[in-house]
Amino acid sequence: MSGPDGTPGREDVIALLARHGECAPEDVGERIDSLQLAWLVHAVEERYGVRLDLGDDDLEAMDTVAGAVAVLGSALAAAPGGCVA
Repeated sequence: MSGPDGTPGREDVIALLARHGECAPEDVGERIDSLQLAWLVHAVEERYGVRLDLGDDDLEAMDTVAGAVAVLGSALAAAPGGCVA
């Protein structure tokens, strides 16, 4: 379920991570490791047709599903040409 502004919500991030890990969404943990994070950023960039400009602080904040949802929402809103609804 996307956020109110069209950015990925918690369920979206979990679904993407589940697809990456080839597991059920309920098996996705709260923590995101570095490989999952790289894949998640790539998947979001592909889905939304943007290149995200994420700094070290952003990436560090994305070590949990909740952190990823927050950072992705902000980054997509700020991305030039982002397709945020």
